[in-house]
Amino acid sequence: MFLYILSWFSMIFHVLFLTLALAAALFYLAELVEEYTVLTAKVIKGMVAVTTLVYIGLLVLESFPLLIIIAGLFTNGLYFLLLKDFPFIELTSPVFLGGVAMVFVNHYLAFDHFSSVWYPFSEILAYFTICLWILPFAFFVSLSASENVLPTASTVPEDTTEPSYSYAGQRSSRRHGILAFFNFLSKKTEGYLPTRTKSY
Repeated sequence: MFLYILSWFSMIFHVLFLTLALAAALFYLAELVEEYTVLTAKVIKGMVAVTTLVYIGLLVLESFPLLIIIAGLFTNGLYFLLLKDFPFIELTSPVFLGGVAMVFVNHYLAFDHFSSVWYPFSEILAYFTICLWILPFAFFVSLSASENVLPTASTVPEDTTEPSYSYAGQRSSRRHGILAFFNFLSKKTEGYLPTRTKSY
């Protein structure tokens, strides 16, 4: 009985540790994406290409339902359109909203298929990770990058017709999205999340 109680404490400790590790990793990835937006766009474009090849392989080699393949390829097309203006992602654009909607559609189709056809858990996890989760995760981490890309046109002053630009020495201190959330957390839990020193 005592060992059983200890196992519960151990499990709670592991969950807390994994949560902090995930938060630190997300914070670090968001910082990297902010600094290397061009490289990030190339990496995401490569991931779209690989996922497209995986869908074709699933159709040819595994005889996956055609509806799942079409939905997955359509979603990849929306992700590719999002990359046209990367890292500037308009959250109210039809392409972004369509991509979000297709994430739910793809999950519904996947759950429906895997509930009717048996696959080993490792194969199901591989499908969900590569085809359904990795690209939305990449875009989620990239949401905060658009505020600090240089040069960025800001609001036009009333007395001039020319836009003002922000350069490296004049970066906006306002952050939104995932970095703002982690900056808030780092102030509340000082010393728990890692920080990176930037040189300009």
